Amino acid sequence: MTTFDDRERAFETKFAHDEEMAFRVTARRNKLLGQWAAGLMNLTPEETEAYSRAVIQAEFEEAGDEDVVRKLLGDLTAAGVDADDAMVRKAIEEQAVEARRQLLESK
Repeated sequence: MTTFDDRERAFETKFAHDEEMAFRVTARRNKLLGQWAAGLMNLTPEETEAYSRAVIQAEFEEAGDEDVVRKLLGDLTAAGVDADDAMVRKAIEEQAVEARRQLLESK
């Protein structure tokens, strides 16, 4: 019975670690997305920091990436940047890869 209990604990530990890593990757990705979009909108460094925090917060509005896509696309369009859905989704993919790389390197 102890082997089963050990395996169950190991699985639970791995699941918790994977969930924490996914959360950290998403938060880092959103920060990078905020910096990317701020660069396109020519924001100051202070505005960039605040905007990155706003993009991180947008993630919590609903499940999935649609809330982040809506925020970025709306803000870019309002700032006069020629952006579309495909451009934003491509940036999300690229920044997710970069966020994962940065987190793995920091270990």
